[in-house]
Amino acid sequence: MKVIIVGSTHAGTNAALQILRDHPDTDVTIYERHTNVSFLSCGISLFLDGQVKHLEDMFYSSPKQLEEAGAKVKTRRNVIKIDSEAKTVDVVDMDSGDLTTDTYDKLIMATGSTVTVPPIFGIDEEKVMLCKNYEQAVAIDAAAKDNKRIAIIGAGYIGTELAESYARTGHDVQLFQSRDIILNHYVDKGLSDHIVGLLEDKGVAVNLNRRVTAFTGNDNGELVIETTNGEFTADLAVVCTGFVPNTELLRGQVDMDRHGAIIINDYVQTSNPDIFACGDASVVNFNPTGKPAYTPLATNAVRQGMLAGINVFGNIQQYMGTQATSAMKIFGHTLASTGLTIDHALSAGMDADMVTFEGTWRPAYMPSTDDLTINLVYNRQNRRILGAQFFSKHEVAQSANAISIAIQNRNTIDDLAFVDMLFNPNFDDPFNYLNLVAQQAVEKETKRGNNHPRLTAGVDPDPELTD
Repeated sequence: MKVIIVGSTHAGTNAALQILRDHPDTDVTIYERHTNVSFLSCGISLFLDGQVKHLEDMFYSSPKQLEEAGAKVKTRRNVIKIDSEAKTVDVVDMDSGDLTTDTYDKLIMATGSTVTVPPIFGIDEEKVMLCKNYEQAVAIDAAAKDNKRIAIIGAGYIGTELAESYARTGHDVQLFQSRDIILNHYVDKGLSDHIVGLLEDKGVAVNLNRRVTAFTGNDNGELVIETTNGEFTADLAVVCTGFVPNTELLRGQVDMDRHGAIIINDYVQTSNPDIFACGDASVVNFNPTGKPAYTPLATNAVRQGMLAGINVFGNIQQYMGTQATSAMKIFGHTLASTGLTIDHALSAGMDADMVTFEGTWRPAYMPSTDDLTINLVYNRQNRRILGAQFFSKHEVAQSANAISIAIQNRNTIDDLAFVDMLFNPNFDDPFNYLNLVAQQAVEKETKRGNNHPRLTAGVDPDPELTD
């Protein structure tokens, strides 16, 4: 069988390796526009502030390694057309300009995403840069060495991480966000306000409710940033306003959502049975809502890529979906989240509520401990856990993984309140903090008269809770 993989960052690399592990005689060809593969863009901020010394360490594979595994790797090749009826791809050699046509039995679309370029006047100014791939990271690093004042446009994960990195390296940092909340895909307003305060304490000027409308220059050679609420100046701006899928090649040939992300089934297969899609080019099956969503995360890409490599040989292993679990370090604190925030749950039409645990991660009588905040979001109707957020100086990221499993398994607050967890004063209290926050939720519902369904007289339990 002949398989063509278009793109080779996370999803494409893992798809190729999986195919060649299971079926080493498969004819696998990878077309990649860059000279490199498998770049971990989530490590850019670590490189910029010196925690990682070499940006090249952010590659976990290479064209040579893929070739040694048995793939044909064609770098600096731009696929300009895919004909899903004829099963052909037209490819341009970006160095020679030569055009060739290749054929496939199965196609894996792993073209990833690009930074959303908002319709801002002057976005192509020399002092305005984007941040996602290796080449952009190199350019940003070089530019920052000669520019003291840096503006970050967009306060998602990447923008917030860059703001921290540049604050650590002595730069004057301004962070611009069009909303009144940062990290809005991951945390609720109260926790956002706490993180904003932490950023400001470390010298980052956080500008909320200021949508950038234009970039211009002035007579002093400064970059002028025009917003909906005033003008600001900087030496350099980095735009981090989200991502859009690179899927134009299949437009009109497979089903897509409103973002242009390719819709997949439980086997990461598109509406064309010979085409598979994975990573930032496709949707995910988002378990908290049970609906497709566009969630461009490396964790999703590596899993979907491996599944594409398995399922090109038949419907072998189903995609479990995702909770979009993620974490970041910010000025010595761990922020971790999984599933839905309360705002997103309510926006999805759910009868959702949230409780907040504020305490410590282990007993106060121990030589040391740290404050811990947990937001737990749940569905009041069936009591299922929908999401959680964690914030502490202590490493609590693995607790987000635990809640991710609970969401995956459709566990309720009642389950989490009593699930078996270890106790040792070195690590936690007799009831782990996950038990405690769930017990808060149970108590809150009991006070409302919304008792555990199995205790409600004359009412059968929700059948979905007993399946």
